[in-house]
Amino acid sequence: MKNYFGLLLCSFLMASSFSIFIREKKSFYIIGDSTVRNGDGTGKSQQWGWGSFIADYFDTSKLSVQNHAIGGRSSRTFITEGRWERISSKLKKGDFVIMQFGHNDAGPLDDTARARGTIRGIGEDSAKTYNPIRKINETVYTFGWYMRKYIRDTKQAGAIPIVCSPIPRNDWKNGKVLRSTESYAKWAREVALAEGALFIDLNDIIAARYEGMGADKVRPFFPVDHTHTNLDGAKLNASIVMENLVKLKVPKLQKYVKK
Repeated sequence: MKNYFGLLLCSFLMASSFSIFIREKKSFYIIGDSTVRNGDGTGKSQQWGWGSFIADYFDTSKLSVQNHAIGGRSSRTFITEGRWERISSKLKKGDFVIMQFGHNDAGPLDDTARARGTIRGIGEDSAKTYNPIRKINETVYTFGWYMRKYIRDTKQAGAIPIVCSPIPRNDWKNGKVLRSTESYAKWAREVALAEGALFIDLNDIIAARYEGMGADKVRPFFPVDHTHTNLDGAKLNASIVMENLVKLKVPKLQKYVKK
């Protein structure tokens, strides 16, 4: 009888330890637009986002890498569609959230096709509008307002926010890749700095890498348009993201990176 209860107790302790291990497994969330995850993430139409290859760099037996980015979304609509709430409600201390928005924020606030635009800048400005997609009245804020919400929600949960400026498009002038240094890249940097979030300036870093390669070698990365990369382009951008994550020495993330 004593042996029976001993085995029972041992089994209970082992099950408890296992459940605690599962519950405490940290998560690395990726949020953004189609340049981060295109379509269903299977490379349809030769279009891939860099977020689809980040998991390759981590020991996923210890860290859960989840790419929740989705095409066509802006910093606004990723929230208004409830996508951010589904993530933020699960965030726990020690998790990570890497975010990249901006490509779709310049659109109209209330057009009948997308209604995804945000107000330019990082201030507290707002505008009341009727959203013809959601069929409701909506208050729209600045790009910076939405980015602040992501950062603050993440930090409130005890997780670590990492802000990325939007990757550059395949647009060149006089041998240089055009950057959004006076708009979304700048605003992403300013918000990250003001909120104490980690920041990777993908807009400038990737543009510089492209310039080093030359326009002729970069062109094949964009077989469909000037925004969406193919497999090779997405893998290059993913490697650049990881290079800079390592340089940042993100607290407690290094131990999950494959050697």
